[in-house]
Amino acid sequence: MPWSVTSPGANQPDNTAFTQQRLPAWQPLLSAGIVLPLFFCVGLAFIGLGLGLYYSSNGIKELGYDYTGASDTGNCSACAAATQEAPPRANCSCQWCFSLPELFQGPVFLYYELANFYQNYRRYVISRDDEQLSGLASALRNPSEYCAPYQYSSAGEPIAPCGAIANSLFNDSFKLLHQRQPGDAYVEVPLDRTGIAWWTDYHVKFRNPDLVNGSLKLAFEGTAKPPNWPLPVYDLSSDLNNTGFVNQGFVVWMRTAALPTFRKLYARIRFGNYSAGLPSGAYCVNITYNYPVLAFNGQKRIVFSSVSWMGGKNPFLGIAYLTFGSLCIVTGFVMLVVYIRHQDEDDDGEDEDQ
Repeated sequence: MPWSVTSPGANQPDNTAFTQQRLPAWQPLLSAGIVLPLFFCVGLAFIGLGLGLYYSSNGIKELGYDYTGASDTGNCSACAAATQEAPPRANCSCQWCFSLPELFQGPVFLYYELANFYQNYRRYVISRDDEQLSGLASALRNPSEYCAPYQYSSAGEPIAPCGAIANSLFNDSFKLLHQRQPGDAYVEVPLDRTGIAWWTDYHVKFRNPDLVNGSLKLAFEGTAKPPNWPLPVYDLSSDLNNTGFVNQGFVVWMRTAALPTFRKLYARIRFGNYSAGLPSGAYCVNITYNYPVLAFNGQKRIVFSSVSWMGGKNPFLGIAYLTFGSLCIVTGFVMLVVYIRHQDEDDDGEDEDQ
């Protein structure tokens, strides 16, 4: 094969301003007159935004109760001891009563909070099958190996939904009762358990398999429920739009938390006489205690919270903005002092030269 001769400039880029890097460029000369006002302006802006976020967060009302039952004398203590046995567990009921002297401004959100529960553990995070959760028939019958040891039941049936996240689904339930005046009968406050999941999760990531003869139960035929679940996935709710893989309580749980103490939305209070919030009066929360936490020194809380334009109560963001803004102001003053001192030294040096 004959050698080919290449001209010296054949591999060179075109002789244009772009390829030869001759485009005009702006190189700012940072002087004290530019840098100092920039630091002060950024610092003041962040302090102002931080104050707004901080006071907005402090204006959010919260009412919470620790119903773990480990050390208190509340009536959840007996349930806490009873639920340490291996599943399945019998439902145990306890109650938390409180009173509101004035309107608890809405919209009101009901959360459950878990402490010392590490959902960010890598082996736990990957223990799921996203194809199965999207309703894919092949994944329903052949779960991902990442789900092991919750991939197949002891009888060899595929588990749906598989994995450690689904198996550890939070299954305590709450019922809120309200007494307007002393002596009145308690009435149940409607809890809306729809619309609590992220839109992308509910409409994109999670799907039920195709119905078989109009039945979701038949679609899951041949699969087994997770070991810790008392009911199969298709019986999570009587509402066909809120059961199976699209049950919103299940969807909320499947979005794992980054920190060991976290809250997840249980329900919203927005119907009937409670659309503006919780009126004054006496309240009782009937708690069905199923979820064991004492085995890993965990804690459980139920939290009622309002929201603002910035979301839920979170003072960290405001404090972070205030801290950064203050650092900018302090840095600006330090640079200003250094600039003035060097300016004076330069002036003295010019006088001595004269």
